[in-house]
Amino acid sequence: MSQLQLQCLELRELHLPLKHPFETSFGRITARRVLIVKVTNRDGAEGYGECVAMEDPFFNSETIDTAWIIIAKHLVSLLVSSPVGRAADVNECFARIRGNQMAKGAVEAAIWDLEAQLEGQPLWKHIGGERSEIACGVSIGIQSSVDALIGKVSTELASGYQRIKIKIKPGQDVELAAAVRSKYPEILLSVDANAAYSLGRDMLVMKGLDRYNLLMIEQPLAPGDLVDHANLQKQLKTRLCLDESITREADARQALELGACGIINIKLGRVGGFSEAKKIHDVARQAGVPVWCGGMLETGIGRAHNIALSTLPGFTLPGDVSASGRYWEEDIVDPPVTVSRQGTIQAPPSPGIGFQVDAKRLASLTSRREEIALSSSRAQA
Repeated sequence: MSQLQLQCLELRELHLPLKHPFETSFGRITARRVLIVKVTNRDGAEGYGECVAMEDPFFNSETIDTAWIIIAKHLVSLLVSSPVGRAADVNECFARIRGNQMAKGAVEAAIWDLEAQLEGQPLWKHIGGERSEIACGVSIGIQSSVDALIGKVSTELASGYQRIKIKIKPGQDVELAAAVRSKYPEILLSVDANAAYSLGRDMLVMKGLDRYNLLMIEQPLAPGDLVDHANLQKQLKTRLCLDESITREADARQALELGACGIINIKLGRVGGFSEAKKIHDVARQAGVPVWCGGMLETGIGRAHNIALSTLPGFTLPGDVSASGRYWEEDIVDPPVTVSRQGTIQAPPSPGIGFQVDAKRLASLTSRREEIALSSSRAQA
């Protein structure tokens, strides 16, 4: 295996307007500030990763600004003081830093991309993926009306997506599930609460949702409430899926031991990269619990990493890995990510992430940039 010999890390912040607003229980998003990480080795080979932290600390405690500081000041220092020879070593290299999983995951993903290219392998094969085609679902934000939601669901089904997930929040929940299920009795349907409910106050809502033959109710309660999720799961026939609650392998193991869920959503950034994602995947698979890949409104770089992750054998449910065109007028990779009429994406055969990053477009969208040598701790603006 080729030694990485990392030479330089580059951070870029991009500003991309969404084609359509995306609303969840914690807010409405019309544009994304995106943090892209590039690592370069001594021979000039490049690998790309994407930090999926949001602008505000509403999904979790990280933001794009905190991630920039953590990467530039702390993660770089660790890479300089303890150079890694393999991508699989990065997770342990960063272990001294508590939390900040999205910052860690962005750098680790870029290094995995670089290493796969050096090995001449597609990233998905390099991480141990087994399927060359993945099944795709979509996540639909809260709409202005029930009719608007039904129209959006119809559009996505016509595009071939195999699973529909609708966002819910207090006051916009049971009636939405009822309306979609009434219109489409047979589709694979789930709801995502993004931790907006509580066990004591909202049990009637949860039991109301339980009537609509849902694939899952995703993250109904606060992230730390594993015991409450376990108590809720005992009272529902619908499987709970944990998202924000799972940031590391220990979270997954404890959730499964408690019976807090029957499905796990693995987001590469939320768990800190491929090494930790694979550990969670393995724990769930051993327990017979399916996993799937969640999305964070990624550009094509983050989306390409999600495609690779979704080829692991335990990812048996359609994930939120949809086409570039659902979110962006023009993506930053070539070709853009597309979904077949059957609701699938082919894992790319080219080395690394398998998509070419459009350097010209990347430069045109850049609002700030920092380049940091990995052979010394000095940063260059």
